[in-house]
Amino acid sequence: MDAIETILTRRSIRKYEDKKVPAEVVKALLDAGMHAPTARNIQPWHFIVIDDRAILDQLSIAHPYAKMMKQASLAILVGGDRNLQEVEGYIIQDCSAVTQNIMLAAHAYGLGSVWLGMYPREQRMQDVGKILEIPEHILPVSLISIGYPTETVKPPVRYKEERVHFNKF
Repeated sequence: MDAIETILTRRSIRKYEDKKVPAEVVKALLDAGMHAPTARNIQPWHFIVIDDRAILDQLSIAHPYAKMMKQASLAILVGGDRNLQEVEGYIIQDCSAVTQNIMLAAHAYGLGSVWLGMYPREQRMQDVGKILEIPEHILPVSLISIGYPTETVKPPVRYKEERVHFNKF
């Protein structure tokens, strides 16, 4: 799949086959994430790869929009290391770019995924952080549900000419 097709056809997928994602594909997803741009090239990210069924089930309860975790064979938490953050606020942008890269790579590998927001929801960050034993200096930014899709979601046309401005608003 070429890059533009991957971007334009990626959709949030919430229904998955009962099939494990191979370790080499998981590593490729993480590698794609680690190739995201970061402010000052600090690369403040940390990842928690979750493939334990009991933990995935716990996450499906702890996060209010993570019901699909009951079917997912994999989840990846993207967190930012506050100790590495040199300028306030960039850690969110850095981890968001990482999250998008992982999801695009997942789609290119024939996987479905959903971006489950964590930051800035304090309760979500605390509940998920407790389950995953996330240290205080790691900011949980996003949780990605991943699996082999059993559903197909048609991509909408999202280009809106009225939102495009040239040179000035």
